[in-house]
Amino acid sequence: QVQLVESGGGLVQPGGSLRLSCAASGFIFSANAMGWYRQAPGKGRELVAMISSTFSRNYADSVKGRFAISRDNTKNAMYLQMNSLKPEDTAVYYCRYATIGRTYWGQGTQVTVSA
Repeated sequence: QVQLVESGGGLVQPGGSLRLSCAASGFIFSANAMGWYRQAPGKGRELVAMISSTFSRNYADSVKGRFAISRDNTKNAMYLQMNSLKPEDTAVYYCRYATIGRTYWGQGTQVTVSA
C-alpha cells in the first residue's frame, strides 16, 4: 500500500533553515509527480511546491526564491529545503501523491518559525 512519511520539521528562528524529507513506498515513485503542501492553524491546506517525474518544478509565490524542492528516485524520497524562514511559514507540512481517483497524504511534520 502507498505510504508517505515526512520528517525534518521542528522549531527554528526567523531567517533559519530546515530540510524536510518524504519517504515514499507502495507505488512507482520515479514515474509520478509529487508535492509539498502545508496547513497553518485555522487555514486551508495550500500547495507549497511540486516536482514532476521529469524534475520540472513549481512553487507558490510565497516561497519562490526561498524554498527548493528536489527528489531522489534511487531512494524514493522527496525533499524540501527551506531557507530564510518566516513566522508565516509556520504550518504542518504534508507530502502528497495523487493518482487517478485518489490522493494520498503523509501524516505531516510540524514547522514552527518563532523567535
